[in-house]
Amino acid sequence: MNIVDDEDDEGTPLEQIVAGVVMALTFLVGFGLLALGNPFFWIAFPVGFAGVLPAAIGLVRLYESRQTEEADEAQSGTEDALATLRRRYANGELTEEEFEEKVERLLETETVADARNAVSARRMREPEPDVESEQN
Repeated sequence: MNIVDDEDDEGTPLEQIVAGVVMALTFLVGFGLLALGNPFFWIAFPVGFAGVLPAAIGLVRLYESRQTEEADEAQSGTEDALATLRRRYANGELTEEEFEEKVERLLETETVADARNAVSARRMREPEPDVESEQN
């Protein structure tokens, strides 16, 4: 019976880079100790390949899973906001122009950084109120 894994055996590009770096460092340390005449040079290989390599790959997978979760949460937040806008438009709370403006604003501000940039750009476009006329 053949068990098929959903994930690639090769791993992600980041996993491959980390694995390559850990293996290179393991060989460098191990053979460096051998060249220096250290009789315990061989300890670098089991420590590197059985300890450091799996730990590094595990940390990369944890990092990537958290990145995926954050992206999924952001996507679901956008979908919830769109659903709310659609409901408000369907109930007549928003005009067509207001709905389209809010959808555009929502789609251009998918991340917090995008939202900050959009707000600052909007403030730059809007004329500031005249302070002297408000005081009179």
